Amino acid sequence: MAAFLIAVHALAAVVWVGGMFFAYQVLRPAAAGLALAERLPLWSRVFGRFFLWVWLSVIALLVTGYGMIFGVYGGMAAAGTHIHIMHGLGWLMFLAFGHLFFVPWKRLRTALAAGSLDEAARHLNQIRWIVAVNLALGLIVVVVASGGRFGLV
Repeated sequence: MAAFLIAVHALAAVVWVGGMFFAYQVLRPAAAGLALAERLPLWSRVFGRFFLWVWLSVIALLVTGYGMIFGVYGGMAAAGTHIHIMHGLGWLMFLAFGHLFFVPWKRLRTALAAGSLDEAARHLNQIRWIVAVNLALGLIVVVVASGGRFGLV
């Protein structure tokens, strides 16, 4: 059972963190040359598809993470430092994503529907900053998760 939980947990993290890496390091620079009237709807469509996968990843990460903490490691008191770091940073990432989803992304879609490109661009910039922070946190979590049990943390 532990192997299954670890595999699903890792896949969910790869989908979320890898998606942010792709969006920030590949799609963002490639889309920068597009006119605002093309770039903003593109991002709205990309996020509309990607955020479904993020929600599924968040659910999978929570279920498998707590499944491992309480079913494999014997509870929070028995979990290693790397598990506590991963847990705390994971919750920061979940909260940042929740804010991103319910505030700037909702406002971006509303501004786009109203034809207000400048306002939509401001919200896209907010999303960009949140993704940058979450990507950095996600990469730290990957390092901690993969190296923590081997004494990295």
